[in-house]
Amino acid sequence: MMKKHVGQEPLFVVDVSLEKRVRKNHPLRRIRAGVDYGFVRRRVAHLYGYNGNESVDPEVLLKLMFLLFYYDVPSERELMATLPERLEWLWFLGYSLDEKVPDHSVLSKARRRWGTRRSVSSSCGRWSSALRRGWWRARRCIWMGALWLRMPRTTRW
Repeated sequence: MMKKHVGQEPLFVVDVSLEKRVRKNHPLRRIRAGVDYGFVRRRVAHLYGYNGNESVDPEVLLKLMFLLFYYDVPSERELMATLPERLEWLWFLGYSLDEKVPDHSVLSKARRRWGTRRSVSSSCGRWSSALRRGWWRARRCIWMGALWLRMPRTTRW
């Protein structure tokens, strides 16, 4: 069953705003404002059931895949292990400091469910439009599933 991510209420009364903690000129601010990740929800809605356990929000999954490539994280396990320590990543995903991050296996399960070609073509189309707008330049290639892709890596900090 597909789920929409709704932020968790804070467990403690501490005024920590991730919005204030992420600097105004951070590249993820520009990317979050300029890229609509909502398209993935429409494209994969038919792949989810109406009963059973709720999934991680597909927008969050695509953003996690984006962070994996953008920050050149070597593995999904390392991405998920590092995620709670990186405030800008939590902010980008819409998570709070108190929220439990998904397990590393959700990314591979999502790719298997969505189909490699479908998810890659959609996300690469969105990322390549950002490339054309000059947000970053592609300088490296990676393997995703069985596809050899040129993926973005930031050169403008």
